[in-house]
Amino acid sequence: MAEESFKDYGKEEALSLLFEGSGFARASNPSFEPAPGNVVVSAGRLFVEGIDFDLTYFPLKHLGYKCVCAAAGEIYASMARPRVLSLRLGLSAKLDFGHVRELWSGVVTAAKEHGFKTLDLDLAPSPNGLTISVSAVGEETGLTKGRRVKARSKDLVCVSGSLGAAYLGQQILEREKRSFEKTKDDSSQPDLEKYKMLIGSYLKPEIPSGAVARLEEAGIYPSHGYLVSHGLSDALKRLVRDSGLGVKVYADKIPFEGNSFAYGKEMDIDPVSAAMNGGDDFRLLFVIPILSAEKFRREFQTFDIIGHMAQPEVGAVLVTPDGVELPVKAQGWNNE
Repeated sequence: MAEESFKDYGKEEALSLLFEGSGFARASNPSFEPAPGNVVVSAGRLFVEGIDFDLTYFPLKHLGYKCVCAAAGEIYASMARPRVLSLRLGLSAKLDFGHVRELWSGVVTAAKEHGFKTLDLDLAPSPNGLTISVSAVGEETGLTKGRRVKARSKDLVCVSGSLGAAYLGQQILEREKRSFEKTKDDSSQPDLEKYKMLIGSYLKPEIPSGAVARLEEAGIYPSHGYLVSHGLSDALKRLVRDSGLGVKVYADKIPFEGNSFAYGKEMDIDPVSAAMNGGDDFRLLFVIPILSAEKFRREFQTFDIIGHMAQPEVGAVLVTPDGVELPVKAQGWNNE
């Protein structure tokens, strides 16, 4: 079968073919009407080739999946459910229709997993590489909105999974890329099996799609929620800004992927630093009222409690195992 090319289709036909068999109807005006009393929330993110991803080692299907997770995660962090997803792809000449199909298959898979009802797509030329703009709209129930109370000192800070693994996985892929660029030997493929958990955390992050429904069913309403996508430090600084309180996180409570410390030593990267200042973990961070602490511990054992809110003068601090409090500095993810 001949490889599909944009030369064979106009833009409208290409878009129709992508939606064909996807399970989504192509919407001319992607929107929705929230139920009476409910609240609309929105989120968006821009992914730029060479900064946010490298197509040398990033499969297009995984990339499409990950972009949707980024938007869905922000919606979940707001205690809302995903409704409408819109993508805009800026395509350079090196990407043909077959490449877009592959990317789109990942988008569709993730959109279905996260319960989006409406999906929108547009294509545009780009002079350099691939650019992906993704935006999502979600719906928070009025009941949930009304029951979320202001954060207080001693409220719990929790995350939905291990941190730092995505950064370590990305660094492993970058190391192998540099090695390949030195040898240019296509016949020699790196053995990455032992790193699959770390690499998987970077290439195909998993967001707990049922977290919002489970919290509502349990009658637990977080005062604040964030998607940890630019390092834990970044999320903590935003939490301090939004709550007007301080926050303490304990280094020995941060969850790590199985062999993070062994592989971190191999690459001369401190896993705690990777968790604090790395990126793309795509974990949910919630502040749980202290009065719901016991119920939360009992019913949400997949979440890890890593710290608590504190008085405003504390700021954001990381507490070491020996009790030293280190001010948190959000450096973001230096993807060089």
